[in-house]
Amino acid sequence: MKRLVFQVSLGMLMLLLVQGLTACEQDEDPSNVAPLGNVTYITSDNRLEEKIKIGFSMDTLLEERWLKDRALFKKAVEERGAEVEIMAANGNDALQIWQAEKMISHDIDLLVVVPHNAESTAAIVNKAHAAGIKVMSYDRLVKNAEVDMYVSYDNEQVGELQAKAITSVVPKGKYVYIGGAETDNNAHLFKKGVFKVLQPFINRGDISVVFDQWTKDWVPANAKENMRIALKANNNKIDAVIAANDATAGAVIEALEEVGLSGEIPVAGQDADLAAVQRIVVGTQTMTVYKPINALTETAADLAVKLAKGKAVTEDRNVNNGKIEVPSVLLSPIAVEKSNIDETIIADGFHSEEDVYRYVEDKK
Repeated sequence: MKRLVFQVSLGMLMLLLVQGLTACEQDEDPSNVAPLGNVTYITSDNRLEEKIKIGFSMDTLLEERWLKDRALFKKAVEERGAEVEIMAANGNDALQIWQAEKMISHDIDLLVVVPHNAESTAAIVNKAHAAGIKVMSYDRLVKNAEVDMYVSYDNEQVGELQAKAITSVVPKGKYVYIGGAETDNNAHLFKKGVFKVLQPFINRGDISVVFDQWTKDWVPANAKENMRIALKANNNKIDAVIAANDATAGAVIEALEEVGLSGEIPVAGQDADLAAVQRIVVGTQTMTVYKPINALTETAADLAVKLAKGKAVTEDRNVNNGKIEVPSVLLSPIAVEKSNIDETIIADGFHSEEDVYRYVEDKK
């Protein structure tokens, strides 16, 4: 008797299940389907797609420009309907790798990396790929790894713009070059661009580079010490300085100030930091190179979300990273001097007119 009751019940259950499945198959109105947590119903092919999540592994947040990158990239990703998780290692290679592993374990769909060390962060790419996650290099290129995409500004052109600006002011004389961190691929590209422009002057004997040194970890204190050494070795007889970024340029100017030469020797930087733009206004720094971060973050966010969804993206060139030709999108930087601050940096809203010129008022 119990067996008969069980068989009847089982038969009724199967009948109800079949009817339910048939009803679901006939129902083409997705509004009748109950929402499932944080998933979005895709009507085109009747599938469910989870919200895209992007990991952003940053070298540092100790410099002004990277704070802007973080805020603008987060905003751009979220505007495209995705989430972003951000971690910064502040110059610690081991920590950056650990943070990347952490984000990979959080089921991200794509990892964006600003490498501190271009070589060691290859391990991050390998770990991400092992988990089936694509990797984009942001601003700085990861070396010797199968990076899926590279988005940056043309960093060799950055160096060219610096050198062209300074040689137009000082076509002859003793030059000092204060480079960036030797571990940063961008630092090598900046230097390559600078010396591409300087070399004809050097060959003619018009310019001599009397000091050329990297700045360990991009730390301004290290740049300042390098400049002190350069001044001492040349009895303060220096005619021009090209520094790899605005933070190192600021340190150079501090060293020049110590020997009464601030404002007397042309100095180039790059990044368009507020302090640098203020120095340009008062005449202690000659120029900077502006790389509109909003354009970079918008481009990177757009490509990142598309890559994470498996959509096709278009690159404008390939860049060799020592292992492969990396599909790349490189934007064009802008040289900024006192004459075009208003029409570039201020017009874009990168810095406000009040902030840029307040320093002049404070000096009066």
